[in-house]
Amino acid sequence: MRRLYRCFAAAAGLAALTAAARAEVTNRGEIPARVEIHAVPTVWITDQQFLTGDDKGRAVTIGAELRIAQKAGKSPLVILMHGSGGIGPNVPFWTREFNRIGISTLTLDGMSGRGLQGVGTNQAVLGRLNLIVDIYRSLEIVAKHPRIDTGKIALMGFSRGGQAALYASVDRFQKLWNKSGVTIAAYIPFYPDCATTYAGDTAVANQPIRIFHGTPDTYNPVATCKAYVARLKAAKRDVELTEFPNAPHGYDNPIGAIPAAPAVDNQTVRDCTIEESDAGKLINVATREPFTFKDACVKLNPLVGADPEAAEATRKAVTAFLSATFALK
Repeated sequence: MRRLYRCFAAAAGLAALTAAARAEVTNRGEIPARVEIHAVPTVWITDQQFLTGDDKGRAVTIGAELRIAQKAGKSPLVILMHGSGGIGPNVPFWTREFNRIGISTLTLDGMSGRGLQGVGTNQAVLGRLNLIVDIYRSLEIVAKHPRIDTGKIALMGFSRGGQAALYASVDRFQKLWNKSGVTIAAYIPFYPDCATTYAGDTAVANQPIRIFHGTPDTYNPVATCKAYVARLKAAKRDVELTEFPNAPHGYDNPIGAIPAAPAVDNQTVRDCTIEESDAGKLINVATREPFTFKDACVKLNPLVGADPEAAEATRKAVTAFLSATFALK
């Protein structure tokens, strides 16, 4: 009888622990209240087409995952735009973090719908500004969503996506391509490429721009971003750059290499200086010829890896910034 009682007691205890564990998991804010997959109609165009407002490219449809936070009524939103390799491990890390504090997320996939796995080894296959169009087109979807507060939408991007997040703030590009009626409340580029000067690129939105970068980055050197930030500050824009002394490219990847390792055959414009000329042409300043990824300034094998200390500092800074920007309680 005692043995039977012990079995019942053990079973009851296990059931209680399981129920408690289930309740703990269920109540964790990082689990979204709802997940939706949306199709985003967009176009596949060159940088010159983008710069001249020519939308006569190939029509494509990309995917977007909307994770709606556990929050009553409408919630703030962060749009996440990946880099040259597509959606990596850092993106789901950030979606969980934002969902945990009551912010919904929209993760864009600019690669799969175009039949691409990534473009790191062939950057020319997709215009570097094309992801900005994808971002603006996604705004047209969230603008109509009953669970999203369209006055509280931030944009975060990584590497190539960081470049898109940075230059999506340019007034000229917004007028050419953003037909959604939505104003982005904040721009958060991670380790973007700032090697190109575009016409009118210091006339940016009045909303804050917060850039996060690393000193040893050999994919997109921080020096070019410092120069751009200096020009933006001279134009009285709300921009800040946070630089981490030991953070390689992709430093917020929770499973990134330590120490950083070469991204084999990936192309980088780290030694290039590029500027926009007439009719949206991008010119290699060193040669005064149209820029191509066959130019001598294009280098290979940049280092990519993780820096947990910088990643944690960035997590705290970004969540504090968005909590203040969105007036989270």
